[in-house]
Amino acid sequence: MKNPRLNTLMTEWLPEATIEQIQEKMDNGELSSHDLVLMYQARIAAFDQTINSVLELNPDALQIAAALDAERKQKGVGGPLHGIPVLVKDNIDTKDKLHTSAGSLALKDSFAQKDSFVAAKLREAGAVILGKTNMTEWANFMANGMKSGYSSRGGQVLNPYGTGKFDVGGSSAGSGAAIAANFAAVAVGTETDGSILNPASQNSLVGIKPTVGLVSRSGIIPIAHSQDTAGPMARTVKDAVYLLEAIAGQDPQDPATMMSLPKFNHETLFDVQGLKGSKIAVVKEEYIGKWTQEQEQIFQKAVEKLEELGAEIVEATIPASKATWGYKVLSYEFKADLNAYLNGLAPSVPVRTLADVIAFNEEHGEKMLKYGQEVLQESEATSGTLTEAEYLEELEYNLYMAREQGIDYAVKEYGADAVLFPMDGSTIGSKAGYPSVTVPAAYTKTGEPVGITFTGTAFSEPLLIRLAYAYEQATKVRQAPELGINAGRKIHTTS
Repeated sequence: MKNPRLNTLMTEWLPEATIEQIQEKMDNGELSSHDLVLMYQARIAAFDQTINSVLELNPDALQIAAALDAERKQKGVGGPLHGIPVLVKDNIDTKDKLHTSAGSLALKDSFAQKDSFVAAKLREAGAVILGKTNMTEWANFMANGMKSGYSSRGGQVLNPYGTGKFDVGGSSAGSGAAIAANFAAVAVGTETDGSILNPASQNSLVGIKPTVGLVSRSGIIPIAHSQDTAGPMARTVKDAVYLLEAIAGQDPQDPATMMSLPKFNHETLFDVQGLKGSKIAVVKEEYIGKWTQEQEQIFQKAVEKLEELGAEIVEATIPASKATWGYKVLSYEFKADLNAYLNGLAPSVPVRTLADVIAFNEEHGEKMLKYGQEVLQESEATSGTLTEAEYLEELEYNLYMAREQGIDYAVKEYGADAVLFPMDGSTIGSKAGYPSVTVPAAYTKTGEPVGITFTGTAFSEPLLIRLAYAYEQATKVRQAPELGINAGRKIHTTS
């Protein structure tokens, strides 16, 4: 940056700066939201040519930031996100000059006709929507074998901890890589099964996958209504909570949100002694033999740390560990849900159905079919009416096994507050529609991030956050990736 004051701040202070630290500087007049946007844009210009995490920047971001700066002077601060630049995944509608494409060239010219509920809540909270993040095309529901973070519109996202060395993680890959590299304060990702939690683990971030119904799904390009949710990705638990509080809420357009939602009391959430007296179930069947020996050792050390911090650990056996999980529910729901979304787009958008998407991909096969589209074709072969016995039977099986024979079973049978999984541990919680919080745990000897995941019953976010916060504060594992000329330097490992 040419501005020496901002250049010094960007280089020496901004990396790893938390929302509270940013707000303090803005309150003191040392920094403005306009300055923040300039600094994040400079970081994107300097480092994202390699990482490829930001798909598109909001051309109005600087003007929005300036307006929020004026509002701060005239009316005061509207909340923790006031003036804070936020990135959102490219499947979340924003009624502005940004496109919403799910990473597909088929929707490269699609502008949302109205904000998603999530985007509207961000604006209400005073956040600056800085841009859209790259993602795995169609949230990785297009082809078997598609690499995480690849899209026809945006290309391949790379992990900033080792570009080309480590997997960048699930379909919210751009959100994960961008926040790890500090291209914004926080980002919104979406998950069906692992797409927040996995990139959070892979990029040494905190990821919160909310209970289905805590955050509205309206205005988000879907996979499956029974499992889809948006959620925060951040460098700290507190920052993730501030973002979650901003985007949660009841939305008449999404019936899943029209129930009693949990209260977030910061005094109990952010308690460094929050693990004392807790009981955590560890399901060994979920990781023995599935991860490398080094990853298993990291997980075991994390378990020992939890005990040291006052948690009672119980080894649990749950029937869900032996479940046979399929993806037919997703395949059936995708066609119905996507067709409904596409039907609501502007008349100028050329694709109106899943069949149109498949035809577009075939017509532009050189650009669109690097990995094929068999998953899209399987979904198109369904009726789209959700009446098939195969769908209804698998949906009931998933809910029964993941809830009553999974997370609920562990909580009731062992008297546990939560279940602990290694890495992202996503499938059982995702099938149940239950919340999970991933938090950094360590790095392997080669510098690859490793996380652990707390999962609980429906709307147990406050409890999971308390456990994750206490662990985070006691360990302070996260280190920023080395970017630019220092990229590739071996990170200090804690394993």
